[in-house]
Amino acid sequence: MTNIALAYSPITVDDVDAAIPFYRDGLGLEVVNDVAYDGHRWVSFGFPGQPGLSLVVSDPTAGRSPEDGDALQRLVVKGSGPGPYVFTTSDLDATFERLRAFGAEVLQEPKEQGWGPRDAAFRDPAGNHIRINQV
Repeated sequence: MTNIALAYSPITVDDVDAAIPFYRDGLGLEVVNDVAYDGHRWVSFGFPGQPGLSLVVSDPTAGRSPEDGDALQRLVVKGSGPGPYVFTTSDLDATFERLRAFGAEVLQEPKEQGWGPRDAAFRDPAGNHIRINQV
């Protein structure tokens, strides 16, 4: 059987510059690429220990029609965009405290979920719903 792996996952943000510290410093991801083209910007973040996997943040109209970008931006800024985006960590409490100290908007403090893992939830600077599961 052929192996298949996820290479990129996009996250739309209204301000790429504001998103960089959240994903780099708050979540601890590594900036691996920063591309500007035709008035847009795509910043790729790598995951330590997961070579080949990247999270790519960009503005709503990057690679989309202006109409689609405007519709997506309206959803993102009110917190109704795609997602939640779910990350995992081996130390939820430390990750939670780092993000809270960083100033991220807390949606839910760490707690045991009856349906699954212990997790916490935040919003990134654009309003995207971010969940972090303990593994």
